[in-house]
Amino acid sequence: MRTVYRFILLFLLCSQRLALAQNGIVVFQSDFGLKDGAVSAMKGVAMGVSTNLKLFDLTHEIPAFNIWEAAYRLHQTVAYYPKGTVFVSVCDPGVGTNRRSVVLLTKSGHYIVTPDNGTLTLVAEQLGIQEVREIDEALNRLKNSSESYTFHGRDVYAYTAARLASHTITFQQLGATVLKDVVRLPYQKPDYSDGVLRGTIPVLDTQYGNVWTNIPRTMLEKISVKPGEMIQVMIRYKNELVYDKSVRMVNTFGEAPEGDDVAYINSLLNFSVAVNMGNFSEKYKVFSGPDWTVTIRKK
Repeated sequence: MRTVYRFILLFLLCSQRLALAQNGIVVFQSDFGLKDGAVSAMKGVAMGVSTNLKLFDLTHEIPAFNIWEAAYRLHQTVAYYPKGTVFVSVCDPGVGTNRRSVVLLTKSGHYIVTPDNGTLTLVAEQLGIQEVREIDEALNRLKNSSESYTFHGRDVYAYTAARLASHTITFQQLGATVLKDVVRLPYQKPDYSDGVLRGTIPVLDTQYGNVWTNIPRTMLEKISVKPGEMIQVMIRYKNELVYDKSVRMVNTFGEAPEGDDVAYINSLLNFSVAVNMGNFSEKYKVFSGPDWTVTIRKK
């Protein structure tokens, strides 16, 4: 009888670990857009593996070939999903070349299936790297797709993600472990010296044209700026000065007249600038990416 109880206990423990490992959720991100059937094809492949999967979209409006923005959208989103969620991120201008196809397991317990081309830069820093495995395409590739060289999102990534999320394969069956690092894109990390904060513009709040920086709210304490006070904001593109103005720090847009430039803390608790009821990006021709830098100081 004890043997039976031990077996049951062992089975329950293994089942619990398996449940924690993958939870049946797959989240898709790409630069494909929604004008054709590419996204639907990826989801069709996933459902072909298991109709019990829960499929969601992060975004498919990454600007074409913009690996940096794909990296930021993962950074913006992954941590809000439960542990065990499998993400598919396809922004892959090098599709079909010898760049690696990998699955990152973060220290937070999330899986990201993607080309190793810089897409993992920010989420690896944010959530940490537990392990990285290179996808063995001889084992993890959609049947009869070997002659297709330009749609790994469907043939490799969606298929592999679905197999992993549905427990068809284990993480160990993806392929060999690679060195505990990934390809990193260079960028200006937030820093402080001599009364000046520096950072980059990783992404725009695209619907409204607000400019988001990577300078955290906590770092503003170093220059002791409070809501209602003025702050000097300078924005450069490849060292060329594009914007240099004094703007008011606010908690909400309702604290400023329509059309005013304002500084505020965004939903990710980072320093941002906007035109109240306007589009900062369009007005000042300010965009995003690692070539855009921001410096701020108290007025």
